[in-house]
This record gives sequence, C-alpha cells and structure tokens, in this order.
Amino acid sequence: METIFGFRREDLTSWNSLVALLNRPTDPASLGIFRCLFGLLMAIDVTQERGLSHLDYKYLDGAPVCRFPLFNFLQPLPLDWMYLVYVVMFLGSLGIMLGCFYRLSCLMFISTYWYIFFLDKTAWNNHSYLYGLIGFQLTLMNGNRYWSIDGLRRPSIRNAHVPLWNYTVLRTQIFIVYFIAGIKKLDADWVEGYSMSYLAHHWLFDPFKVILPVELVNLLVVHGGGLFLDLTAGYLLFFDATRPYGFVFVSYFHCMNSQLFSIGMFSYTMLATSPLFCYPDWPRRFFGRFPAWLRAVLPLTLPDPQPSTSCVYREINSTSTERQETPPVAKAPKLRLKHKLGAIFTILYILEQFFLPYSHFITQGYNNWTNGLYGYSWDMMVHSRSHQHVKITYKDGKTGEIGYLNPGVFTQSRRWKDHGDMLKQYATCLNQFLPRYNISDPEIYFDIWVSINERFQQRIFDPRVDVVRADWSPFRPNTWLMPLLVDLSPWRSKFQEIEGSLDNQTEIVFIADFPGLHLENFVSEDLGNTSIHVLQGKVNVEVVEEKKNYTLQPGEQIKVPAGAYHKVYTVSENPSCYMYVYVNTTEAALQENFTKLFELQERVRNGTETEPLPPELQPLVAAEDEEVNATDPIVQLFLKRQRRMKEVKKRREAGVLERLERFAVKKYYTIRRGFLMTAIAMRNLAVGLPPLEQLTREVAFANMKAPQADACPSTTFSSHFSNKELMVSINMLF
Repeated sequence: METIFGFRREDLTSWNSLVALLNRPTDPASLGIFRCLFGLLMAIDVTQERGLSHLDYKYLDGAPVCRFPLFNFLQPLPLDWMYLVYVVMFLGSLGIMLGCFYRLSCLMFISTYWYIFFLDKTAWNNHSYLYGLIGFQLTLMNGNRYWSIDGLRRPSIRNAHVPLWNYTVLRTQIFIVYFIAGIKKLDADWVEGYSMSYLAHHWLFDPFKVILPVELVNLLVVHGGGLFLDLTAGYLLFFDATRPYGFVFVSYFHCMNSQLFSIGMFSYTMLATSPLFCYPDWPRRFFGRFPAWLRAVLPLTLPDPQPSTSCVYREINSTSTERQETPPVAKAPKLRLKHKLGAIFTILYILEQFFLPYSHFITQGYNNWTNGLYGYSWDMMVHSRSHQHVKITYKDGKTGEIGYLNPGVFTQSRRWKDHGDMLKQYATCLNQFLPRYNISDPEIYFDIWVSINERFQQRIFDPRVDVVRADWSPFRPNTWLMPLLVDLSPWRSKFQEIEGSLDNQTEIVFIADFPGLHLENFVSEDLGNTSIHVLQGKVNVEVVEEKKNYTLQPGEQIKVPAGAYHKVYTVSENPSCYMYVYVNTTEAALQENFTKLFELQERVRNGTETEPLPPELQPLVAAEDEEVNATDPIVQLFLKRQRRMKEVKKRREAGVLERLERFAVKKYYTIRRGFLMTAIAMRNLAVGLPPLEQLTREVAFANMKAPQADACPSTTFSSHFSNKELMVSINMLF
C-alpha cells in the first residue's frame, strides 16, 4: 500500500496518525516550480482574459451600463481606480512567481482577483474559478520554500520541508477538475454526441478523418475521447506505472484545447499542474543534469531540504547496552495546533469541493436548463447554445404605451439571455434607466428563443411575465422559467435527415412552442421563399397584412409572404413543432453573380474572352496587387471578397515562423496598450488629469496598432474605428 499510494494503512487508523501523515515532511521543489509557473501565467492572464488591455471599454465611467455582480451592492470603482486594482493584482501575481513577500503577494492577488470575479457573473467560467481556488490554496501553503526571493532573504526557510497536505490539496483539486468533468460528461447529450458536434469539422481532427467519417470522429473522438480522458486523467497521473501515459494524453488534450477554444491561460495552467503528481524532488533531478555553470541561476539541486516547524517529524529513540542493541523505537510525534489546523483544512476543503458541484438543490434560483451558478460545476463544454430570436418589450406603467428595445441595450454582455438571475438584474436595471427617456414605471417582458445541444428552438422564459416585478430568490425555483422540452429530443436524429436532404442554398430552423403561446415573426424581403412545415401538434398561422388565418396539421405547410409580419399560434393541447424552410434569394443571386464574374475574369486572364469588357467591368482585369476603384457595387464586393480570400489563403499557408511572428506582434500591441493605459491612469491618480490635447496624444499612442504589411481597401474603415476607440478612451478617462 505504501508503494502504490505513498502511505501505510496504519496512518489512517487514528486522528493523530492522520495529522502526522498530512504534515509529513515533503520536498518543496515541485511546489516551488508550480508556484513560479502559476504566478507567471496569472501575470499574463491579467493583461489577457482579465481584461487589462481593454479595461476602459469594460468599465465605462458615467455611462448607463447594466452590470451583473454576484451581490448587487458590488460596483466597480472609478476607471482610474480600477486600473489600480489591476496593478495590485498584477504585482501580486509577479510576487507569487518570484516568491517575493509571498504571503502579501498572495493576498494582493486573491483579494483583487475575487473582487473582479464577483463583479461580473457574465465572465464566469470553470477555469477562472479554478485560478481563484489555486490562488487561495497557495496563500495557505509554504510555496516560497524553494527557488524564491524570500528564501534568499530568509535562509531559515530556504529549501525547507513543506507539509504533505500542501501537495494533497493541489493534487486533489486537479483530480476533481478532471473527474467531476468526466462525471458531468455522462450526460446523455454528451454521450450521444450532441454537445460539441461542430468540433469534428476543425482541422485538428483531420488525421482522424483519414480512417473515420466525420460522424464517427464526432461521436468516438470528440465526445468519447473527451469522456474517457476526463474520467481517467486523475488516476493516470496519480500512479507511477500509468503516469507517463497520463502525461502524454493530458498534454495532447490541453494543446488541442489551446487551439480549439479561446480559454486564455487555462491549457497552460493545467499543463503546469501535471508535474505536481510526480515525486516532489523531480526538479532537483531534472536541473541536476544541466551544466555546472548554469546552476547559479537554476533552482537548487541539493538533495537534502532543511527541517521546518511546519512539518511533523517522527522522533527515534535508540537504546544500547554492552551486550545487545535493541532496534530504534519511533516515538509519537508532537502535534501542534497548526498541524491540526492544516489537517482540518485539508479534509474540509476536499469535502467541500466534492460537494459544491452537486449543491444545486440549495441554490435553486440559479438553476435554469442547466444547474447552478456558472463555473464551479466543472460541466465544461457539456452544453452548447444557439439563439434564434430575442425580443425585449416594455410597457409604460402610466400611459400603457408598448415599445421594443434593441436586445443588449445598456449592456456589453449577451450571457443574460440564458440565466434567470441575470435577467432579473437586467430588467431591474432597464426599469431604472428607461424613465430617463420618458417611459414611466416600465414593465419589461423578454421573449428569448434558445436551442441547447441541437434541440428545437424554444422559449426559455415565460414571455407573459413582467420580470421587473417577478419574484426571484436564490433559494427557490424560478417560477417563470419554461421547461426544457426533453421529450422532443429524439427529433434531433430526424433533423439531420431533413438537413441532409436540402441543397446548399436552403436553410432551416426548427421551432417548438407551448400551448396558448404564439410566435410573432417578420420575414425579411431577402428571404423570398419562406414556408412553415408542421411536424407535430396543431398551429394557426395569421398573416397580419392579409388578415387571414390558416390552420395547419402535422405534415401540412404554408408559404408566408416576405417583407411582412405573421403570427404562429399553438392551438393543440401539447407543444407544437414546426420548421421554417427558407432561401436567401438576395444572397443566392449575389453568389450567382460572383460565379459569373469569376468565370469572366478567368476567361480574360487566359485569353479566351473575345468580347471587349464594358467600363464597369474593367477592374476585373487589373493586376492583383493594383489598387482600383470599381464603380459597380457588385464588382466592388467581388474584388473585396477576392482580396479577403487571398489574405486568408496567405495566412493559412504561412510558415511556422511567420505565424509565431504574427502572434507575438499581436500580443505585444495588446499588452503594450494595457500597460500604457495603466500608466496614464496612475499618473491621473497621482497628479490629476492633464490638458485634453496631451491626453488625446497619450491615448492615441497607446492605441497604436501593428503596421499592416499590405494595403487594404478597408483602411478608411480601420482608421475610423481607431478614431472611435480613441474618443471612447478619452471620454472614459474624463
């Protein structure tokens, strides 16, 4: 048992022996390397996913913006002070990386990190939550005992043992991330391949498509492989015999994720956690292979850490006489309060982390079609959503006047559409802002249509409920949440058959609605051939302009006029299911014109075109690198499309060095802007605002972008956008 698990059965037989086990002296090397990597990744994350580089757009001083904090009393500070918060967080992450004033650095990091985290629920995800957890854990651990500036300042802690529970908590946390994610992927939608089916078309899965069709790549590789890896990764990393295979699998997995998703530093953070499962002295053996002249700047390779009061050491009594010697006897170790507190924290924290992903029966108000708040359940990528229709209706409480709002007005996020708690906050915010526009005591109604994991588009919230006055509690179920029509899930296989029978120009939307409700829809004039086909239930279609009603049964269809409103009423006792089939005739005509222009251009270039070109088509024969001004709008769009396709092709065919250079330049200017805007904000706090002309020049310098290699016809638009960015930044700073 000690060979496999690292401890003996006797270590679990009593409280004192368990405390002694969890405080067993352990090499600090692996923990020190992880601390350094985590601090480095968090320093990069501050400028990236945390948003330092676009902070002036996120926190708009004085602008009417609806926000979604966890607690409504939490509000952002003025913009310059928010920059200061980010400076504290950045310095804290650097302090963690360097092991410099370690406890203070950890407190600086986690206090500002959790403040920003709680300030905006729309930015929550599993890996951002994980960063905060690891930062909290490191605050309580002895992460500065190895390869740290603190070790140089205080020789008493340099290369000193750390208690085993430091590793136990971190290893268990990473195990939970993998294993609970695997448990959540046992959901039927994931097992059947509906959660992330679009990933199978990504170029990363092309090698699998050589031997498998796309459908099996989606089912076996994307979903089956993800499920298997999450369920087994923790076990593979834990045991010595399987650890090499675990390293290969999780490294490949996280490298793929870094290309598949925009998840910031998460993939690299998880790669940095993998060595925690190795023997704690692995850095000594690894860096010991380097040349001696490099060891002055590398971590210590001395084999024996010094004792630490944070650990529990077994005392050995040896007695001897002249005639015989008795074997050494182990005395019971002396347990201090901090040793017991460390053991208590370890046990309670692990139990809490196993319980929290399944605590949704407590916070029932946050449950929607998926359970709980967002981020701590480890249900990563299990649910994908698409939104077809969002309508916000307001009603003046005094005059009864009804109007409509642009979805997303007064907010920078779209995530409120899926969560009842955010919708309540949004409605309350709109109720406060609309009186400024002569709308008194407004009622707010939301009609939001969502498809989850390729199901029917259906309403998620009751459109008849005034959300401003609707009851909502974090501990009671949401009464105005519409149920997910899971009984209709088997239709998804039929969807694939129907979509496979259509041509490339025909599109389709599947709708399900509840009895007593109706969908009001407007068909754009571009959609010249739109029809409604009933799949289940009974509907009544009202064409508003014609003032006519048509009742449809399953299997029947009707063509609806373009450029007009119509309403679809569900009149059956059970939910109705129907589909819109339509063709974008404008786009189809445009594509046909593009095809003709391309064929004409090819004939001119290879000399088979004998007729002279009219003046409006002359730009087609210009050299590829020649700048031309087309007068015909279709020719102009065609040439612009060709230039864009040429640029995309050039990027795809670029070599590794060119791609790395492009990536590095992009990140340089992003980070550069963050630091320059931070410097401006710190100067404003220290000495006040400068004259407007000076501030304009400073912000323009911070907004400077990388020079473009090739001139682009959209330069005018880019310049306009940069000027717009400039004016927004200046307004926010004032």
